[in-house]
Amino acid sequence: MTAATPPISALRTDMTADTFEPDVAGQEPFDDGFGALNGVPAMNEGGGKRSGRNASSITEQLKAAIETGVYKKGSQLPPERDLALSFGAARSTVRRALDRLERAGFISRKVGSGTFVNWSAGLDALEDISDAVSPLQLVEMRFAIEPYMAELAVQHATRQELKAMEELLDKLDSLEDDKDAFSKWDAEFHLSLAEASRNPLVVFFYKQINEVRLHAQWDAQKEKTLHPERIASYNDQHREIFGALCERDAEAAKRMIREHLTLARNDLIHNQSD
Repeated sequence: MTAATPPISALRTDMTADTFEPDVAGQEPFDDGFGALNGVPAMNEGGGKRSGRNASSITEQLKAAIETGVYKKGSQLPPERDLALSFGAARSTVRRALDRLERAGFISRKVGSGTFVNWSAGLDALEDISDAVSPLQLVEMRFAIEPYMAELAVQHATRQELKAMEELLDKLDSLEDDKDAFSKWDAEFHLSLAEASRNPLVVFFYKQINEVRLHAQWDAQKEKTLHPERIASYNDQHREIFGALCERDAEAAKRMIREHLTLARNDLIHNQSD
């Protein structure tokens, strides 16, 4: 079932009378194809920024409406004539904007049916990634992120954050016989390192990593790997990472994170060979 189409007025919250500047009479606007879709302001032939009811402006506003969830994956955009009325533009201009969005993969157009949103974010996109990424590939991604994340945590972690981490480690020490609980609080400990980095983008990416770790394919890995002796080894490494943070020793923190991830990777490789 197709999602209900949101009102066109939802697209116009940031428009004013000044927005509706026509293209130069008789000129076809220069079309770079993708510039407006990549966060780069589109330029006209004279080098000035284009705005208003031209194809570039309409593309950006429709793209923003899709990215912010006004139009969700699977929902139908209004007909070209309605969009043209809303934007105060010619239908041919709206059609050029839709052409750009289609080339960039945001929409698809079906003759006789309409224009539909292809692009998805958040959990829909994450579910697709979770299906495609193996546990070993996820550990490889963690190698790319976590050492520098730990270095940033050494630089920025507050005493309050260190105290909270220590409480997490105390909880982890009590979970050697509970695989599910250990997995949950292990993820929380590593997320606390991300949060101590003071980098919102690092935190965002690490939350996505933790979401992927909740995927069903990890259940089999937990059963094979998380026996009490191995959980104890992981906890010892957590303590070493925490100790490096308390000592403000960035090199040691990075080294301990790599050793921790190497153990996890070796366990995964061993499990695959069984």
